[in-house]
Amino acid sequence: MDQLHYVTELTDLIKSKSLPEQDGVDDSANFVGFFPTFVWALRDFSLELEANGKPITADEYLERSLTLKKGSDMKIKSFNEPRLCIRKFFPKRRCFVFDRPAQRKYLSKLETLREEDLSDEFVEQVAEFTSYIFSSSDVKTLSGGIIVNGPRLQSLVLTYVNAIRSGELPCMENAVLTLAQIENSAAVQKAIEHYEEQMNQKVQLPTETLKELLDLHRPIEREAIEVFMKNSFKDIDQKFQRELGDQLVAKRDAFVKKNMDVSSARCSDLLEDIFGPLEEEVKQGTFSKPGGYHLFLQKKQELEKKYNQAPGKGLQAEEMLKKYFESKEDVAETLLRTDKSLTEAAKEIEVERIKAETAEAANRELENKQKKFELLMEQKEKSYQEHVKQLTEKMQKEREQLIAEHNKIISHKLQEQERLLKEGFQNESRKLHQEIESIKRRRPSQKCTIL
Repeated sequence: MDQLHYVTELTDLIKSKSLPEQDGVDDSANFVGFFPTFVWALRDFSLELEANGKPITADEYLERSLTLKKGSDMKIKSFNEPRLCIRKFFPKRRCFVFDRPAQRKYLSKLETLREEDLSDEFVEQVAEFTSYIFSSSDVKTLSGGIIVNGPRLQSLVLTYVNAIRSGELPCMENAVLTLAQIENSAAVQKAIEHYEEQMNQKVQLPTETLKELLDLHRPIEREAIEVFMKNSFKDIDQKFQRELGDQLVAKRDAFVKKNMDVSSARCSDLLEDIFGPLEEEVKQGTFSKPGGYHLFLQKKQELEKKYNQAPGKGLQAEEMLKKYFESKEDVAETLLRTDKSLTEAAKEIEVERIKAETAEAANRELENKQKKFELLMEQKEKSYQEHVKQLTEKMQKEREQLIAEHNKIISHKLQEQERLLKEGFQNESRKLHQEIESIKRRRPSQKCTIL
C-alpha cells in the first residue's frame, strides 16, 4: 500500500476545473464523480486472509489496509497520506489476491505453460477476477455521464499530452470541452448524412404538392435532430445545434428546389410530346383558313385536358403549362387576327376573354406563392419547436445525471466522514464535514440559451 504514494500527487498533476472553486470545495470532490473503481490486484499472495483469528474477504483485507494511524509525526503522516487519498478519490474499491500460478519449476515458463499445469487456486482466482472486470466494471465516463469510447479516449490522451508538453497542468474540464468541439462537429455531420440518406430513400420526386414534400421532411428532420442529440454533449449556447438547424434548412430548401426542377423537366418533356403535333399542324397551315382560330382553340383545349390528366407531373404542372401557353401567344394572336370568319367585334371579345384568363392565372400564381410562403413559415415554427423539445428533454436528462453525480459525491463523503469518526480522526472528519456542506450548497443548474 505504501508504494501507491503517487495517488497523493493526483491534484498536483491534474485538475478537474479550469478555474478554482469559488466556495473552497476541494478539487477531489469533482474527481470522485467519474473516477473508476479502485482494483487492487495482489500477485503471489502468501498471507492468510484472516483477522483476530477469523477469516476475512479480500475486500475486507483492503479496507483494513486503508486504516489510518493516530499521530502527527512525519512517519505517521507519510503512512496515512496515500490511504487518505485512496479513500478520498475512489469510493468504490475491490481487492483480488492471486496465489503463485504454478510450482516453482514452472515459473520461468509461464508464457508457454498449459492451463492444466497451472495451480487450481490460481485459475479459480483469475476466473473470479476476469468475471468481475468483464461484468461489473463501469464504462469509463467523464463528468456528466459522457461515455468514453475509443476515438474519444484518443482525443483525450492527445489533449493531456499536449498540455503536459507545454508545461501546463492537464485540465479535465478543458479536455472535455476540446473533445466536445470535435464530437459535436462530427454529430452535425452524422445528422446531416442521416437526413440526406433518408430523404433520398423515402422521397419520390417530384411530389404533387409542397405540403407532401414537407410532410415527408418533418419526421426525417426529427430523426436527424435525435442523431445529433445522441452524439453531442456540452454544446455551449447551442452553437452546434444552431449550425445543424441552418444546415437542415439549407438541405430542405435544396430538396424543394430539386423537386421543382424535376417537376419542370418532366412537364417540359410532357408538353413537347402532347403539343408537338399541334405545333406541326400550325407550321403546315392547318389552321390558316376561315374558322381556323376556333378549330385551333378546340384542339388546344383537348390537348390541355390530356396534359392535366397525365400523372406524375409534380407541383410545377400549372406553372409550366402557363409558361408554355405564354410562349405560344403570338401563334394564337396571328390565327385570331387572320381568321376572316370572325368580325372585328368578335375578335375584340376574344381578346378581352384572353386578358381575363391571363389575369385569373396571375391571381392563382400569387395565391400559390402565398400558400408556399405560409407552408414554409409553418414548417419553420414546427422545426423550431422540435429543436426546443429535444433540447429540453436532453437538458433534463443531463441535469438528472448531474444531480445523481452530486448525490453520489455527498454519499461517499458522508460514508468517509462516518469511518473517520469511528476511527477517532475528528480533525479529518471536521474538514470533510465542511467540504460536504460546501458541496450541498452547489446545485446543478439548468442553463439554456434557446436557439
